[in-house]
Amino acid sequence: MNLLIWKAVHIIGFVSWFAGLFYLVRLYIYHVEALSKEQPDRDILSKQFTIMEKRLFTIIVRPAMIITFVGGIAMLVLNPAYLQQGWMHIKLLLVVALAGFSEFNPMYTKFLERGIAPMSSKKMRMLNELPTIFLVAIVLLGVLKDQMSLVDLLLTIVVFTVVLGIFFYIYTKARQKKA
Repeated sequence: MNLLIWKAVHIIGFVSWFAGLFYLVRLYIYHVEALSKEQPDRDILSKQFTIMEKRLFTIIVRPAMIITFVGGIAMLVLNPAYLQQGWMHIKLLLVVALAGFSEFNPMYTKFLERGIAPMSSKKMRMLNELPTIFLVAIVLLGVLKDQMSLVDLLLTIVVFTVVLGIFFYIYTKARQKKA
């Protein structure tokens, strides 16, 4: 298979992986909020969210992560020169960190299933932004690798993260006013 086929496999994998992560963390937010409801709503919602979380992770998130890795590794085998470039080292570090975040999710589902919410819904909302930061950083590194210096790319990622944090802060304050 040629490089473009593997690139397509890689893109399909990471789009699906991120879609699953975005939705999974959103489900956690709703699950945490459901744990504060009165019975029988609490048990009914909690059971349903647990089923949804497990299926989403098992059927979409983990397989999409594996597809992403297979496509990425195939591209590196076909073009090993990428492994000599600094942007690729950072991208691989981010991908490994994202995989760690991804694999943390089944543990969190088990906590919620037992009625334990280690994080508040506000903290979960902040955690919901983490995949977005990973996505932006990884895509910028992959797409702009030849257009910007590594320092400029990293600075752009930091600025994006700060701007996202400011928007989150403003959104949180607006939400508190409505409550």
